Amino acid sequence: GKHRIVIPCLGHFKEEYEKVSKLYMNNKIQTTKYTLLNFLPRNLFEQFHRVANLYFLFLVVLNWFPLVEAFQKEITMLPLIGVLTIIAVKDSLEDYSRYKMDKQINNLLTKVYSR
Repeated sequence: GKHRIVIPCLGHFKEEYEKVSKLYMNNKIQTTKYTLLNFLPRNLFEQFHRVANLYFLFLVVLNWFPLVEAFQKEITMLPLIGVLTIIAVKDSLEDYSRYKMDKQINNLLTKVYSR
């Protein structure tokens, strides 16, 4: 079987604990997809993997050519921007609720066996 060494983080064992604990991964749970830095690029990347969003983007780009222009350029962009914004807000709220749940689970008290 597997053997586990538990060194308590108390008093004179503190240095030993810090040395040994650096060798192991922590056991924190993280189910979030985004960070503040990667939210916008990652979310847009995921959204443009949807065929409908690519179609609307194609219509927006097509409308910028004078030969094809059916509506004002800005009006063509509104539905796509609206949909992207609504989905981004929904995704951010879902990710924030996952973050809160992770934080709650990671801060649960546990019992540690000590002789």
